Amino acid sequence: MTAVVFNPTTFKLRYPEFAAVANDLLALFFDEATLYMDNSDTSIVQDIPRRTTLLNMLTAHVTALSGATAADGQPKPVGRIASAGEGSVSVSLEYMTPGTMAWFVQTQYGAAFWQATSSLRGFRYFPNPTTW
Repeated sequence: MTAVVFNPTTFKLRYPEFAAVANDLLALFFDEATLYMDNSDTSIVQDIPRRTTLLNMLTAHVTALSGATAADGQPKPVGRIASAGEGSVSVSLEYMTPGTMAWFVQTQYGAAFWQATSSLRGFRYFPNPTTW
């Protein structure tokens, strides 16, 4: 089986903002990223270096959403801020379904992944072969 193997050293070289996150935790986030993008022989992305880059983008996205880099270690709120108040403080969040553009663009890493995979989301037509 040809699958991408997570390399925390390479990941942290590309994403130094995650240098303080434990390698074991990053490996778990990588495993979670494979829920959103197939990492098997049947993946739509057959080029291993390209799949590695895309899975690392997803790993960074999942890590950022988890709050692993936040000063208080708390995850960020789920969704985007739909409205905010000031007096007596009020915040309304719009939930973003995983796998949708809105979910990906919550972080710069997810937005980059969404853009990089735009060619993979189109319709693919394979006509039946004809014999003359």
